[in-house]
This record gives sequence, C-alpha cells and structure tokens, in this order.
Amino acid sequence: MSIRNNIAAVYHAVQLARMYPFSQRMKVMRDYISIYRTKGLTHEEYYEFEFEKRSEEFRQGFLGLNEQHFYLDLLNPLKYMSLARNKYMAHKMLENTGIRTSELYCYYQPEARYTVHTECAGDLAGVLQILKAKRVQSCVIKTTESSHGDNVWVIKSIGYQDDNAIMTRFDGQELTLSSVLGEEALIFESVVRQTDQFAAFNDSSVNTVRFMTALYPDGTAKVIATFIKIGRAGRCVDNAGGGGNVDVCVDVETGEIRHAIQFDGWHNVKDIDCHPDNGNPLNGVIIKNWDSVKAEVIRFQQAFPYCKVAGWDIAITDDGPVVIEINDFWDRTGQFFIRKGWRNEIRECYLAWEKLGRDYMVYPQRLPLDDKNLTAKFQ
Repeated sequence: MSIRNNIAAVYHAVQLARMYPFSQRMKVMRDYISIYRTKGLTHEEYYEFEFEKRSEEFRQGFLGLNEQHFYLDLLNPLKYMSLARNKYMAHKMLENTGIRTSELYCYYQPEARYTVHTECAGDLAGVLQILKAKRVQSCVIKTTESSHGDNVWVIKSIGYQDDNAIMTRFDGQELTLSSVLGEEALIFESVVRQTDQFAAFNDSSVNTVRFMTALYPDGTAKVIATFIKIGRAGRCVDNAGGGGNVDVCVDVETGEIRHAIQFDGWHNVKDIDCHPDNGNPLNGVIIKNWDSVKAEVIRFQQAFPYCKVAGWDIAITDDGPVVIEINDFWDRTGQFFIRKGWRNEIRECYLAWEKLGRDYMVYPQRLPLDDKNLTAKFQ
C-alpha cells in the first residue's frame, strides 16, 4: 500500500477502535487494517456488520462500499442512472419493456407548469384535472428521487372539491392536495394489492421481496440473492431504513423463509420465528409460486440491460410480481439479512463484461483486477 493509504488505514482503525471496549481495541485495529488492505472496508461496515464475530466465509464474501463502486462503475454506468433512480423515468421504461408495475396516474413536475398533458402537470389545477379525469379514489404519492421508503404517502380516499382535494392517509390523517404539491417532483400511482400470504406477514405495508439479479453478456440472467422487508403494525413502509422492521432471508432455490430477524438498528437485532406484532409464522414459510415469480424477475432483468446488476423491490400480487422500485446502487445491508456476502457473484458478472473490452467505465483509468488494488481508487 502507498504511504497515503497506510495513513488512511491507521486513521480509520483508530476511529473504529473508539467504538469498542478498551480491552478489544488493539485486536480490532489489527484485524481491520488487514481487511482494509485487501477489501477497502470502511470502519463503519466493520462495526455495523460485527466483522470481529463473522466467519471467514462471510468476511471474504462480503461486498463493501468501495469495492461495490469499482464494479458498478462498469456494470451500471452513470449515464443510465436516471433510468433507475428517477421514478417517473423508471415507470416509463418499465411500461415500454413489458415489465409489470403499478399504474401511473400523474407526474407532477413544477417546472412543467406551462405543459398540458394527459399524464404530466405542473400545478394544482393540472394535477386535479388529471386525477378527476381518471377517477382516482386512492393512490400512492412519492417523490421521484427519494429512496429507503422516504417521502411516501399512501392515500386511501380522496374527496374532490372544485379547486382542491381532501386526501385521507392510511393512518386517518387528512391533508389537502395543495399542501402536498411544492417544489419537488411527484408521481401519483395506483395502490398495489399484495397476496393474502404476504398481507399475513403485515397488512399495513406492502412487504416487498428484494431480488438481486445479474445479467451476463450472452443475455442470460440469474437471481443471486433474495430477502423480504416486512413492516411493523400500523406502518406503511417496509424498508429497514424506516426504523424498526422485520427482515427475512429467502432461499433462492426453494422460496423458503429463513433467518427472520427483528431489525431495530445495528447491534440491536433479535432472531425471531414469528412476526413480533401479529404472531404469524415466518421461518419455514414457503413463498407460493416461487419458481414462476423468480422466472418473471429474471425476464425483468433481461428486459432492462441498462443495469447489469440490480436490486428489484418486488410486490407479490395475485397477477404476479410487480416492480415497486429498481435499485442500481444498493446498500450492503441485505448481506446481513441473508447471512452471506454477494461479492463473488457481482465480481463474476463484472469479469464477464470486462472481457468484452467495451468502455462502460465512468472513470478513464482502470485498476488491475488484483483485489489488493481495489482500495486505491476510492481512498
């Protein structure tokens, strides 16, 4: 390692050591510096994932932030970022590639206030006109650029007025349409109805399955990891980042739920067998029609080649899987839920595309594929 990276390793090790009791600090620092040199692991990742307790298989298979950047610069190039991260753009792409998603009612873009369109509006009058014309009585409202379940309103009923609308949220709170419309772009979409099996996990949230998929140069795709994010009673958000939820691993081959946990934040995790609020079983449950659901998600990935590896948040409905969101740059938390890393699968996909010699890279210089060199690019 260069002098600069050696200094960085020691600095991060000192920051990490402060999070541990004095008696463990030297051991943790030595261990972290060793991992930092080969994987570029951040000290936050070491602490959050409790690397000092993990098996060697997990430690070697874990994909950290720095190494993920390296692979995704090639696999999911920046020029296609908006196709996944902008919810309106993603909706249109999915619709035009035959991928099942919720119905898009309206796109509110305040910069488009002079535009007249059956789907797009830039002011209150325009949004009201579109929603009335489509006779929308319930919907989900989202900001177009947010993630992790932030800025989501589930509207269970709408009372229209001449120049406004009174909307009732899932929790009974009322708000006006005019109070929602501001400087941020929004989408209004249909409420997704999950299957009875998924509603039994928690009926106040749409409990989505995260499918991690990889697309290869020959057009084949595969699912590399699956887990479910389940909400808590009375909450409409299922995301772990929403605070205090339930997460389970799903066996990719069989669809069996395993390793259920109550996740209330890092170092505040409890193994469970049933949902803590309703007592319904989790571990051992087999997702119905798993093979057909998985086959459809593989088709989704093949139809969306702009992201070679993607995290699909999928709602399971009576009509099949419905895409709630596409993630082109996902967090590492899922590896905690499934209790194994996905580094090898992502790296395999990266190497397959790298062999083609096509310049998908965002940055002009490429590092050698030696793991020891992965850190230098991002420190």
